[in-house]
Amino acid sequence: MGYVSSVWLGVLVFISIHGYGNIRLCEASSRVIQTSDQIYHTGYHFQPAKYWMNDPNGPMIYMGIYHFFYQYNPYDAQAGNIVWGHSTSTDLVNWTPQPPALLRSEPYDFKGCFSGSTTLLSGGKPAILYTGVDFSDNQVQNLAFPKNLADPYLIEWVKSPYNPLIAPNSVNKIDGQNFRDPTTAWLNPDGNWRMVVGNQQNGNGIGLLYRSKNFIDWIQAENPLHFMNNSGMWECPDFFPVSTISQNGLETSTMGPNVKHVFKASKASTDYYTIGIYNLNKDIFIPDNKSLDIGLGFRYDYGKFYASKSFFDNATNRRILFGWVNESVNNREINSIRGWAGLQGIPRRIWLQKSGNQLLQWPIVEIENLRMNPVVQDTTLLMPGSVREISGVTATQADVEMSFSTKTLEKAEKWEANWTNPQEVCSIKSASVKGGVGPFGLLVLASKDMQEYTAIFFRIFKGDNNNFIVLMCSDQTKSSLHLPSSDYDKTTYGAFLNVDPVQEKLSLRTLIDHSIVESFGGEGKVCITARVYPTNLAVDGATHLYAFNNGSQSVDISKLTAWSMKTAQIN
Repeated sequence: MGYVSSVWLGVLVFISIHGYGNIRLCEASSRVIQTSDQIYHTGYHFQPAKYWMNDPNGPMIYMGIYHFFYQYNPYDAQAGNIVWGHSTSTDLVNWTPQPPALLRSEPYDFKGCFSGSTTLLSGGKPAILYTGVDFSDNQVQNLAFPKNLADPYLIEWVKSPYNPLIAPNSVNKIDGQNFRDPTTAWLNPDGNWRMVVGNQQNGNGIGLLYRSKNFIDWIQAENPLHFMNNSGMWECPDFFPVSTISQNGLETSTMGPNVKHVFKASKASTDYYTIGIYNLNKDIFIPDNKSLDIGLGFRYDYGKFYASKSFFDNATNRRILFGWVNESVNNREINSIRGWAGLQGIPRRIWLQKSGNQLLQWPIVEIENLRMNPVVQDTTLLMPGSVREISGVTATQADVEMSFSTKTLEKAEKWEANWTNPQEVCSIKSASVKGGVGPFGLLVLASKDMQEYTAIFFRIFKGDNNNFIVLMCSDQTKSSLHLPSSDYDKTTYGAFLNVDPVQEKLSLRTLIDHSIVESFGGEGKVCITARVYPTNLAVDGATHLYAFNNGSQSVDISKLTAWSMKTAQIN
């Protein structure tokens, strides 16, 4: 979201572009939360020490040091005054704060240094491409380089004297209010760099393509890299290659056989991606399946996860994904009281599934270094209507891996023909609604009496062709009981999980960290992230973790390992 997401529930600000422009402040409730302000601060998810953050920007590795940049307000826990925050790490888990990399200092970025990317040029020299907003509220594309290439921490950055590199004008007929978030650039065999800028024209989402020989003079291509009619503004585009024969990541300029490409765009608070072919001759991206194009097919995450940015980690040959997770609070006062807002999801390794039609995602392996005091349970039968506590784990800060299986699916409920939206079905068939095969899964951040909890669960239905349909859901209707719906977004999330429950076990991994719950189903086929603020966190030892089965069919837990998680050193 190089400028601002369409809806920022975290501040009750509805903004059509990132940060400024078309702002409507809704009336804030005068209600003030009574619980401790800091109990929801996370233990191992990336956050600045205080104030507002949103989009990840330009993650990269340079001289063995990981760099993470992000949209940051250094003065307040609300959106505005946006600069590029900067932190460094040796393991993508523990982070050291650095001075902001880009401050609002020039006419072309006076109203903000908004989202963009980093590119490693020939010889490994880093370059930042970013969107600035000028005095006239026009979004323009700019360039910055490190002041000292010998500094592995890249403390100082210098803006190019040629800025702005690209600006809206009467010739290119670009809407200056919808022109932002340049991608990491890639080098084509013809020796020219390419990069994409997000755009909207007449309601159509567009990835404008630009070419350059010297990384300074950029010429707009006659055709966009990709577009889709009636899809709305495409923010924070990302474009990168994936291997069809290996789980290893690929450097962004990789072309050739055994390579497909991923195009991702952020729209309507959701990150969509599609997989296809990059046609070098026409310089366009062609999705493999138009029915799975942007806004129609796969998402990185079916909960709170936006404005994501990937990079190639050449030290480990992985492609790694960062994504912003905003607050679920509809009361602006709450963020001000806490003094912070927004965090990043755990970095995810991403690769192409063997079928070639979707990506798989998994928390980076380094996060496992925080695991301690494992709790292992043997195969357990979850009888209908049963709940079993997973004890011995710090329930506020944990990592849980489970697998479920059933001996029979004869009690699976019938899938109704008018059910097309899995999120709506998860809402109708919530965790408290008894079913046939499911709901079964986890109750996290739960009170002892189970009056308050967040449920992550599966539910299996029988289709018309004797096939089975699996839903993965994240139900927040019983979360954050001290915050009424007027103050808290209690959306229930859901997605179809493409597994065969007859042949496969249903796997679930859940990362729990005070106010964030990240769940990975089917070995990374579906990811759902939720923000919750449970009352019981305010009372030491009052938070619990349960496995449950609210169906009429017994379910086996064939694997269960849970770890308490150490606190990372973050900023």
